[in-house]
Amino acid sequence: MRDDRTKEVWLAKIVSFELSKFPVTQELYQAIVKENPSTFKGKKLPVETVSWIEAVNFCNKLSEIFWETQCYSIDLDIEEITLNSDATGFRLPTEAEWQYACQAGSKDIRYGELNEIAWFKDNSRNRPQDVGQKQPNEWGLYDMLGNVWEWCTDIYDETIYGSYRIFRGGGWCDQKRSVMATTRRRSHPFSFRIDDLGFRIARNWNHNN
Repeated sequence: MRDDRTKEVWLAKIVSFELSKFPVTQELYQAIVKENPSTFKGKKLPVETVSWIEAVNFCNKLSEIFWETQCYSIDLDIEEITLNSDATGFRLPTEAEWQYACQAGSKDIRYGELNEIAWFKDNSRNRPQDVGQKQPNEWGLYDMLGNVWEWCTDIYDETIYGSYRIFRGGGWCDQKRSVMATTRRRSHPFSFRIDDLGFRIARNWNHNN
């Protein structure tokens, strides 16, 4: 793991997991949650203007539909969320999982020429684009960089920022220098929503699948 801003490098343990091929689309979000918070509307566009807690609630609802154990226990009265790391349901990836998946086993900051793999400030026409139009990485994952930032499960730095959660990947309005596998951002999990921030889902690897 590496923080491009602070230049800090550290190791993180990753066990087998699954990650969705695309960011969650508005069509899927609408089907599960029965509403669409996005600023830019379109079925195949990534859902955006969604907070971390809304992304977590989506994961729990999706788990319930598929009769899987919910990954998150939520107490809104004290704004406390607990992750059950052994649950079989859907969740947000950890940032270590996200970066590992984005780099597809390499150590490169990008998995190709940026214009070919990502929607960012130079080519996005000032809006998000339908998922899956750019080249995927070596593991067949689309839009890991650009289009919308993606929420991760992790707290950024509890001693300084409290409950702030991490998001990764860069978005459609970012300059090239921000659209890298090592770029980290953070914000409030309950109140922060913006039109270039969405999420994709993960779950623990189940050998019975």
